Amino acid sequence: MMVTEVLGEILLPKFMSMIINHGVAQKDGGYILKMGLVMAITSFLMAAGGILGAYFAAKASISFTSDLRRDLFARVQQFSFKNIDTFSTGSLVTRLTNDIQQVQNLIMMGLRMMLRAPGMFLGALVMAFWMNAELAAVILVVIPLLTAAIVWILRTAYPRFTAMQKALDTLNSGIQEVLTNVRVVKSFVREDYEEKRFADTNRELKEAGLRALKIVIATMPVMMFAMNVTTLAVVWFGGNLIIGGRMAVGDLTAFTTYIVQILMSLMMLSMVFLQSSRAMASIRRIDEVLDEPIDLSDENASQKDRKVEKGRVEFKDVSFSYREGGEPVLSHISLTAEPGETIGILGATGSGKTSLVQLIPRLYDVTEGSVRVDGIDVREYSLKNLRDGVGMVLQKNVLFSGTIEENLRWGDETATEEEVRRAAVYAQADSFVNSFAEGYKTEMGQGGVNVSGGQKQRLCIARALLKKPKILILDDSTSAVDTATEAAIRTAFREDLKDTTKFIIAQRLSSLEYADRILVLEDGRIIGEGTQEKLLASCEAYREIYETQYGKRADGEGMA
Repeated sequence: MMVTEVLGEILLPKFMSMIINHGVAQKDGGYILKMGLVMAITSFLMAAGGILGAYFAAKASISFTSDLRRDLFARVQQFSFKNIDTFSTGSLVTRLTNDIQQVQNLIMMGLRMMLRAPGMFLGALVMAFWMNAELAAVILVVIPLLTAAIVWILRTAYPRFTAMQKALDTLNSGIQEVLTNVRVVKSFVREDYEEKRFADTNRELKEAGLRALKIVIATMPVMMFAMNVTTLAVVWFGGNLIIGGRMAVGDLTAFTTYIVQILMSLMMLSMVFLQSSRAMASIRRIDEVLDEPIDLSDENASQKDRKVEKGRVEFKDVSFSYREGGEPVLSHISLTAEPGETIGILGATGSGKTSLVQLIPRLYDVTEGSVRVDGIDVREYSLKNLRDGVGMVLQKNVLFSGTIEENLRWGDETATEEEVRRAAVYAQADSFVNSFAEGYKTEMGQGGVNVSGGQKQRLCIARALLKKPKILILDDSTSAVDTATEAAIRTAFREDLKDTTKFIIAQRLSSLEYADRILVLEDGRIIGEGTQEKLLASCEAYREIYETQYGKRADGEGMA
């Protein structure tokens, strides 16, 4: 389609020159009418080619970037926690939206211009030399100058567009953080501070954008100046050739059009190259996500079809650090949890509690040693089968927009209504859900903002229970509920999840008093293990926590 349009653009000036040189000069109305009809048909075909070419370019570019966005999002979904830590949320949002939009703009422009501009340039150049090689030599002076200008523009623009995209990353990250935590901002009356911080990042983006767009601003006037000077030179020299009888008037008209086409094609190419400079900065950023090596995969899993059947968990001399060669978060952990056993985990902030349980479903991989489930290294399972067997309520409780029922069905999308309600009953969520006018069909705000912290925790527990996991991990997941509700949840666990292995991280000792064993962590090591009675007798750290929380000494005497 673009070839059709280009051929028309090349032929029309020649047809016009023929009308002037023959039809007008000889006052031949029939010839003018015939050539006018040819020009009309050519113009119609050009219009059809231009419209269809633009349509297919738009369809191809939008479809390509739709596929790219899908693949990029799928890649992010494959990321481990370690991979996600490499990129900020705002940066990933920018890459999935603005950066891909830049690629789309380049492809749409490129599919139209990268064929049209060279085609017009070569066609017009050939026709210009064919009509008058002496006059066409003028353009040979301008082309090298414009080429040098384009190269300079590209080399200057690329780093500026890269800096602009990074500034956009920073702005998006700030917006995402503030909007997500807007309630905290308002509760601390920090609106003025956040407005100032946003103004600073917004100004940095504006300045980075202006530095980059100065190149774009300068491009068009420079190109237009070159085109006008060249056209003036052609008209001057061409006029002298006409006066000397060495060139027909119609040929100069066509020749001037060809010169304009040549320069216009160079302008189009410069705009494509300029857009490509911006898009290349975006493409590099997209490639960083696509090329990020995923450290957790099923590639070396030898038992991909195996599922978690019993829930026996064994840590064998496990050490772990978040960064290669970094300070170990866990050091030489060894323990075994039998099916149905409840393991309580206690320790100060930063002692490694969350890191320990995250190794079970392979949210991270061990640095040394191994974690085994049902006697098999977790790295031998497929990630899907392993995580299907593990129910996990993370420290940060997250709900999604949609109904309460839709949120709970994340645990099992095929669950019946009875199963959904049973899970909610176990988590002590059924009563407050039924207090809502629409019950389980109640729409949740984004992030579950229309329920309290304790209600959110109970819904997240119900969601995990709906998976019917063989291993259940609760990471400080009842901290926002009252003690009576927590006691009811513990009772439900004992009676209805007898065969499920449970790991419960908590700060309150009352949350762990029914655990079969309690682990006390300090600086990534187990410094105490056993029942509450055993720990009171043998673990000083546990004894200190006990005395602090219960207000009495472990030996039964009161504290002042």
